[in-house]
Amino acid sequence: MAYHQFADLVLVVHFAFLAFVVAGGAFVLRWPRVAWAHVPAVIWGVLIEFFGWICPLTPLEIALRHRAGEAAYTGGFIAHYVMRVIYPEGLTRGIQVMLGILVLALNGGIYAAIITREVRGGSR
Repeated sequence: MAYHQFADLVLVVHFAFLAFVVAGGAFVLRWPRVAWAHVPAVIWGVLIEFFGWICPLTPLEIALRHRAGEAAYTGGFIAHYVMRVIYPEGLTRGIQVMLGILVLALNGGIYAAIITREVRGGSR
C-alpha cells in the first residue's frame, strides 16, 4: 500500500514539475527570484525533450508501482500520461522536439518581457 502511495506522490510531483517547466515563467513575472529555480527546470525539461532522455522520476514511479504489485508502463512519463490525451497516436521524436521548442518559445517570450520591463524601469 505504501509503495502505491509513494508512486502516486511521484506522479503528482512529476506533473507539478512539468507544469512548472511549461508555465513557471508566469510565477517569475510576479516573483522574479523564482527564476533561479525555473531556468534550470526549463533547461532540464528542454534537454529531456530534445535528446529523448527519460526523467529519473519515471523509472522511480515505475519501480514503486512494480513494488506495489501494479502493472508498470513502458516508455516515458509524457508518452504514458500526457501524450495519450494530447496525441493519441503516440509520442514521436518530432513531437518531442516540438514540445521542447514550444517550452523554449513560451518561456523565452516571458523572460524577454521581464527583461524589457526591467530595462525600461531601470532607465527612468
